[in-house]
Amino acid sequence: MIVSLNGEPRSVSGETLAEVLRECGYDGRFATAVNEVFVPAGNRGAQPILDGDRIEVLGAMQGG
Repeated sequence: MIVSLNGEPRSVSGETLAEVLRECGYDGRFATAVNEVFVPAGNRGAQPILDGDRIEVLGAMQGG
């Protein structure tokens, strides 16, 4: 299926957010949203991903 990952089209086979994140190589601490709705880390395994979903992955940035 095709999803939008951080604004870029991506072909994925995972059926949950956790599976898609693993498939795309995400590791560590970050925030996620699906279709502009925040998904807590503990809920990623239960969050279904459907064709056309918009996934955002946001990490903390350092700076000053």
